[in-house]
Amino acid sequence: PLQGSSFDSNDSTNKSIELYLKQIGYKAGKYTVSFKKYDNATAAAGSWDAAKCAANAQAHVKNAAEVAVMGTYNSGCAKIIVPILNQDPKGPMLMVSDANTNPGLTKAWEPGEPSKYYPTGFRNYWRVVTTDDNQGSAAAQFAKSLGVQKVYVLNDRQTYGQGVAQAFTSAAKKLGLTVLSEGAAGEGWDDKAPNYEALFNKIKALNPDMVYVGGIFDLNGGQLVKDKVKILGDNTKVKMMMPDGFTGYPDFLALKEAQGAYLSFTGLSIDQFPKGGVAESFQKAYLKEYKAAPTSSFSVYGAAAAQVILDAISRSNGTRKDVFAKMKTVDIPATKSVVGTRLKFDDGGDIMSKDITILTVTNSTETFLKKITLK
Repeated sequence: PLQGSSFDSNDSTNKSIELYLKQIGYKAGKYTVSFKKYDNATAAAGSWDAAKCAANAQAHVKNAAEVAVMGTYNSGCAKIIVPILNQDPKGPMLMVSDANTNPGLTKAWEPGEPSKYYPTGFRNYWRVVTTDDNQGSAAAQFAKSLGVQKVYVLNDRQTYGQGVAQAFTSAAKKLGLTVLSEGAAGEGWDDKAPNYEALFNKIKALNPDMVYVGGIFDLNGGQLVKDKVKILGDNTKVKMMMPDGFTGYPDFLALKEAQGAYLSFTGLSIDQFPKGGVAESFQKAYLKEYKAAPTSSFSVYGAAAAQVILDAISRSNGTRKDVFAKMKTVDIPATKSVVGTRLKFDDGGDIMSKDITILTVTNSTETFLKKITLK
């Protein structure tokens, strides 16, 4: 989405990809490559739009010059696009995401998942970040380490938000935390509501230690955060934690009510990328090229997703079908990866590394606290 609150993060992702292409001279093996940008948002939605996602998917298949897709940012949009690319008569067409974290795209989650996204039986989808079952588990572990005993869980009523909230709720209960909200994914918030004071007054009566907000900032997250602090107090009184759907948003970080909130990210934060190699040099090159650091870690994972696509292209015969086939053997060592970790995938399309970064908002910046690596 290149409209709404996530513009900064996704514009930065496109810049990262353009920089990587410039660094390799727009070449992948014997092929010269170019980059076409698609917007899946509408001004009315201020976020991704299902109809735009479907239209973009059809455009990918129709455009004979395209051989692979980097995206999407939102898991719900991916669930619309993947089956269309999967049925491409000249494919299946490869898709690699930098930011989708809903488990159902690659593993058993909701009924019919993931097989319903692959009607041909071939898996044409990969991702360079880990999944929300891992993110939710790590977030619950961290909450318990803070001494949290009672937590209320909210979700944004979309695919991503419900998935990560469900993962957190399940893990929290297994760790012995009391989950005050009802339902597997907690309570959904209405992103069109003018305020959430009634919601938080209801929550206040339950005396929680933490509110876990599963969702994306685009969906009126700013008002939700403001009303949480207004009714429940700041984030030292009643803690607040969000998944990576709230990372990389300057508008969120600028809120005084966001200070002290905890965040999780399904990969490494930029300041934790290994030093002295390709990852560090890529950061320096980005800063030199654009006079500012990448807006979000997802921005650099976008370059990593492009990197694995280009590796597949370089070893292919140039057709969609063969680019898809070569993706199955992509294995980029950590020393050559733009994120500094090995880019190798399991049979389902998930990245092998399961790193979760825990951050806190301090002085309007995302500040590293710890890394949790799951087995």
